[in-house]
Amino acid sequence: MAGTDHHQQSHGGRASSWLAVTVMLIGFTVGGVGLCLGPNWLMFWIGAGVFVLGGILALVFDIFSDVIVDSPRVVKAAEHHSPFERHES
Repeated sequence: MAGTDHHQQSHGGRASSWLAVTVMLIGFTVGGVGLCLGPNWLMFWIGAGVFVLGGILALVFDIFSDVIVDSPRVVKAAEHHSPFERHES
């Protein structure tokens, strides 16, 4: 991605991708609350259904196309003063 203009890209993702993730999060939460309340199996399965609906939305919206691959970051190793430290020549 050397020639890619970074002003055109965003790590935030599209609104449609966030919608799919939000629907999955709501489904997970409803299902989790259903398990804690007794368990309330109807509420659990409604939450599971909402989660699956969010997964289908994620596939339709192709949320993985929002991923931006940056060039690798080069970080200097921190200085250590340990007798077990390996020194490279």
